[in-house]
Amino acid sequence: MLLAINFADFGMKAAQLLLSLSILIIFHEFGHYITAKWFKCRVEKFYLFFDPWFSLFKKKKGETEYGIGWLPLGGYVKISGMIDESMDKEAMKLPPQPWEFRSKPAWQRLIIMIGGVTVNVLLAFIIYAMILYKWGEDRIPMSSLKDGIWTQDQLMNDIGLLNGDKIIEINGKSIAYFGEVNSKVLTGKTILVERNGEKKLINIPVNLVERLIENKRKKGLLSFRIPAIVGAYDAKDTLYGKKAGLKENDKIIAIDGAPVAFYDEMYPILQKKKSATADLVIVRNADTLKLTSKVDKEGRVGIPYLALEQYQSLGVIKIEHQSYGFFESFPAGVKKTFEKLAYYIDQFRLILNPKTGAYKGIGGFGSMGAIFPSSWDWESFWNITAFFSIILAFMNLLPIPALDGGHVLFTLVEMITGRKPNEKFLEYAQIVGMVILFSLLIYANGNDLFGWNK
Repeated sequence: MLLAINFADFGMKAAQLLLSLSILIIFHEFGHYITAKWFKCRVEKFYLFFDPWFSLFKKKKGETEYGIGWLPLGGYVKISGMIDESMDKEAMKLPPQPWEFRSKPAWQRLIIMIGGVTVNVLLAFIIYAMILYKWGEDRIPMSSLKDGIWTQDQLMNDIGLLNGDKIIEINGKSIAYFGEVNSKVLTGKTILVERNGEKKLINIPVNLVERLIENKRKKGLLSFRIPAIVGAYDAKDTLYGKKAGLKENDKIIAIDGAPVAFYDEMYPILQKKKSATADLVIVRNADTLKLTSKVDKEGRVGIPYLALEQYQSLGVIKIEHQSYGFFESFPAGVKKTFEKLAYYIDQFRLILNPKTGAYKGIGGFGSMGAIFPSSWDWESFWNITAFFSIILAFMNLLPIPALDGGHVLFTLVEMITGRKPNEKFLEYAQIVGMVILFSLLIYANGNDLFGWNK
């Protein structure tokens, strides 16, 4: 049964990833396609995925062949007279024709090259705007966390954070909403907290990300502090807590005689009871009851959390909901796009700095698919797709030959110097760029499959 569930989860995540990437690739390549057509370039092919040797589907309409390849590593638009991944050297030996890319002025070629990136950014704007219009936005103000934070990873304790700390600033800037905390900690240098009425400055080690990777940390680092109150069990749950008789809204006040008020206080007690039993004292309505539960080999009883709305009703947090009208959702979508872009650039800086060790966490399709939920949720799907669209735009602008950014760089040099790069040079640059990209692709997916970063 476990294998079936895992396979179902894998299939659901893979389906979402495939759909998300297909949408982004089609729109990205459409950006090149429409600008090429605008400047009267001949577009020979428009493909979703690559088609070495054969394609799954193809149909020619006019001068363009539209198709779907079998190798899901991207997609492409083949524009006549352009040195690209097709490496069509024979066509480049012929005299330039008016409909070819190489015959167009540099400024037109530049627009064609940034067409894909432009469409990806616009797509992110629109997706975020429609998410905000449809679902609005829920945020938890930091000021509402009266019990402070819960350090869910031992590394957070190692750097000096404690359960119950109230975060005031990260990198010298105040944090307004809890949703910003984990990303700011990963890319930050200092945390200012309030502890027992006093302020304390905590330095974030430069290699925090590397240490998290080595610990194989997959979940969040920090949560708001959660009271030891039982959430709702699913009808199919076989957790020990449910078997012991725990019910929704039961309040756990002691374990093996030790008083507890929060989930984080339960953890060290249960870690000593792995594969054994623990005595629980609970309050149910006005009654105090004693239950005995088995503890699994990882030191867990199996207790679900309450829903966020329930924590709000208990006064643990406050949820601010912001609704957006159709027209006001667009500027909000633009703002969110640039916030996500800034966050990704911060992550990219970490990867480029060898001292952080963040490069060890570069992942491939497996890591991308793991981001999606195990069940289909449109809000999550579109949020992830919008973020991937931003990543695709940013990565394609990197000045690496074979990427749009490489073509843009050579075109800008031409516009500045007035000299067009030699076509033989462009061919060799394309080959070097493709070798770099495939090496990165192998490394990233190798990390997912074999743990090469360990």
